[in-house]
Amino acid sequence: MKKNIAVVWGGYSSEKVISEKSAAGIYSFLDKKKYNVSKVKIGRTSWEAEYQGEYIPVNKNDFSFMVNGQTVRFDFAYITIHGTPGEDGSLQGYFDMLAIPYSNCGVLASALTFNKFTCNHFLKSFGINVADSVILRENDTLHPSEIISRLGLPLFVKPNVGGSSFATTKVKEENQLEKAVKDAFREAPEVIIESFIAGTEVTCGCFKTDLGFTALPLTEVVTTNEFFDFNAKYNGQVEEITPARISEALTRTIQQETEKIYRLIGAKGIIRADYIISDNKPVLLEVNTTPGMTATSFIPQQVAAAGFTMTEILSEIIETEYHKSKSPDLA
Repeated sequence: MKKNIAVVWGGYSSEKVISEKSAAGIYSFLDKKKYNVSKVKIGRTSWEAEYQGEYIPVNKNDFSFMVNGQTVRFDFAYITIHGTPGEDGSLQGYFDMLAIPYSNCGVLASALTFNKFTCNHFLKSFGINVADSVILRENDTLHPSEIISRLGLPLFVKPNVGGSSFATTKVKEENQLEKAVKDAFREAPEVIIESFIAGTEVTCGCFKTDLGFTALPLTEVVTTNEFFDFNAKYNGQVEEITPARISEALTRTIQQETEKIYRLIGAKGIIRADYIISDNKPVLLEVNTTPGMTATSFIPQQVAAAGFTMTEILSEIIETEYHKSKSPDLA
């Protein structure tokens, strides 16, 4: 019997527009001969399943919906919400309570990686190189001169929780800092300010299934913009080179570092770690546990470069996590 798969998208943040694109990508990749696939949109006021062109309310009590008087229950959730509640652990806790297996990291790993400052300092304690940073919370007093004295210029200001470079600013002068912080606070209740590191930006995807751990080929990110901002990510103002134009030895180092991070945070499914190579050493920027999944996103590019297909990788992830859920001793 075919498993019923929910491709869960939407969310409560600005990133829902990206989530919609990722959902379309995942829907296109999934094996329809093997699975019954429905997209489920989650918003603050409604949860709806898309079924044969109709939008049907989802029963939050058991994550099901009704068709012709029959209840359709999902066997698996493929979460592709970028931002809250799908990337911060909230939705993972909901599915855990319902005993519905899902595609990505669990509650702790999701919550940890969603908080950039906390995650980077956690990983720093295990020897992972990260950029120096400070955290600002609501009602904290901003001291521009002290921050610049510590981090230097230029520096980056961004929401501490969130992604897709929303409300991210590269600050070159002290008088730009206050506005950048205000912009970031409009997006999230915490703001991270990071030192700028010059170098080559690369990203490494990886995943683990019953067949073992796989680190994918790296992608090199080249843009003429100030940094890898929203326009570079989604409006084509970037060159993405897979595999990256770096040595085999450095590639292996970054892949091994990414595997170490995967293990340290207790990840599952597909994650992506972003780095800057400075003085021939990788410096971690952030860990993404719900990476973009459009046809042109980094992960599909890397999967293709590795000689796999997205269809087979997603099937492996679904089957691995589904079987774990049925065998708690193996989870």
